[in-house]
This record gives sequence, structure tokens and C-alpha cells, in this order.
Amino acid sequence: MNLQQLEYIIAVDHYRHFAKAAEKSFVTQPTLSMMIKKLEEELDIVIFDRNKHPVEPTKEGEEVIRRARVMVAEANSLKEYSKELKGEITGELRLGIIPTLAPYLLPLFLRSFTKKFPSLKLYIHEMVTDDIISKLKSGDIDMGLLATPLKESQLTEYPLFYEEFFAYASQTEKLPRKKYLLPKEIDPSHLWLLEEGHCLRNQVFNLCELKKQTAGSENLHYEAGSIETLINLVDRHNGITIIPQLAVLNLKPAQKKKVREFSEPKPVREISLVALKNFPRKVLLQKLKEDIIKVLPAECGNIKSKTILSI
Repeated sequence: MNLQQLEYIIAVDHYRHFAKAAEKSFVTQPTLSMMIKKLEEELDIVIFDRNKHPVEPTKEGEEVIRRARVMVAEANSLKEYSKELKGEITGELRLGIIPTLAPYLLPLFLRSFTKKFPSLKLYIHEMVTDDIISKLKSGDIDMGLLATPLKESQLTEYPLFYEEFFAYASQTEKLPRKKYLLPKEIDPSHLWLLEEGHCLRNQVFNLCELKKQTAGSENLHYEAGSIETLINLVDRHNGITIIPQLAVLNLKPAQKKKVREFSEPKPVREISLVALKNFPRKVLLQKLKEDIIKVLPAECGNIKSKTILSI
């Protein structure tokens, strides 16, 4: 068994095609097939079901491929890891971040972080939670910035901060005039939501105790793709939506008059840095974690009385 064989089975799993995997691995298909066959014989396991089109890993093969990804990733990062032990941060970092966090958090730390580590190539991908989880497991990205807890046994979560939720309502919305709002006081038929796939959508459903069939009411026919769209919808077409703290901080003075706080325990989302349990570049992970926490606004501190909304 060698790393080359492990890289070949990872390539076949990625492309689900032996010829395509061979092309991308810069070898002939017979060579790639032979090497994989030898690995299967050595492990006494059939890794791929060749009768299916596109080719699929067997149940046992899925576990072999998962472990192969970890081993190859560790081998590839060994050089960078050795430099980290000497205080150098180099190589690449592929970071996934959810769209409801990216426009507000990235500007806070990106410039200082990249300036501090000029030898590190940073690749950032906006994607929804399920895609980040999938790509972390497959090794396509190294870390994720997203709402937690995820309850994924293969991943480790490093909590960064707790972001409070607020109601953003038009002046025409009939809400109680008291300082603190109860979730049950929100009219679900006036509520603007993000489209399916966003964890924030699920958190709003949980906060307001909405049922999925609510989405059939008049004002929920349109589902937005971003928090900015939700805010614009309230500004132009009235209604109400739920937005997180960092989005509130970006509002104009006139818009902040439309923000309402919820009563305690404050509804929040936990934002964490997430990586595979055995992610080898712990120094890099710690540096990124420290840099993000350092630039967070005071409003994103540890809220004493809070309810972390599930995703």
C-alpha cells in the first residue's frame, strides 16, 4: 500500500469514472485500475462497484476512502505542519463559510489575517451548511465557519461567539410597543424567510415555532437568498424578518429604528470554526480562531442568558 494508490481511489470516488480519474491523475487508465485492484487485493475488500454507472464505492469502500482522505491530507500537510512548529504559516487554507455570515464577518478579519501570513494562500468558498459538512468530510475544504452545533462525529467544533437574533419589522407591523418582543407575537403570515438550504431559515422556524405548511401563506411565496434581500423586502414591502447581530451592526441609522430585541433568554446562534477531528494543522486553526475573536464587536460577547437555536 502506498499514497499513490490512496490518491487514485480518492480520484475515482471524486469523478465516479475510472477514465476521468486516470486523466486527472496523469496516468493511463490500465495503470490506475491495476493499482486500485492491487490495493483491493491487499485489503481483501472491494472498494468500488464496477457494475454501476457511474461507478460507486461499496459500503466497505466508503470507509476505506474516508480514511484514505485523512491519510493523504496529513501526508500533504506534513511539510506545512513542520513549518508551523517553527512558527511559519505557509501553504494553502481552503475555508468554507455560510452566506448569512460571510458578508459581515469576513471584512472584519480578512485583511489583517492575510497581511499577517503573506505566505499562506487563502481560498474562501461561500456555501450552505450541508455542503460545508460534506466538503469537510471529503477533504475538499480544510475548515468551515458556520452555525453549530452540528452533531457530526467526524468533526470538531471550536466555538467563536454567540450571535444574537433580532426582529426587523416595518413601521406598519402591529407589534407590542414594549421593549422586548416574544417570538409568539410575530405574525407568521408577514414573515420573510430565506430559501431552503440556509440554516438560518431553520433557526427562524424553530424560534417562531413555525410549521412547514406556514410557507404556503401569502407573504411566504417569495424566499430570499440573502439577509440583505430580506432587509430590502421589509423596507419596500413591509412585513417582518429575523436577522443576526452582525447584520444589525451594518444597518443605517434609519433602519436601526426598525430593530426589535427579543426577551430573555436571548435567541442566538453559535458560530464556530469547524474541522475534521484529526485535522493536522492545529497551529493554523488556532491562529485563525484567535484573529477572528480579536476583531469581533463587543456586541458579540458571551451572552449570559441565551437559547442556542438548533439548525
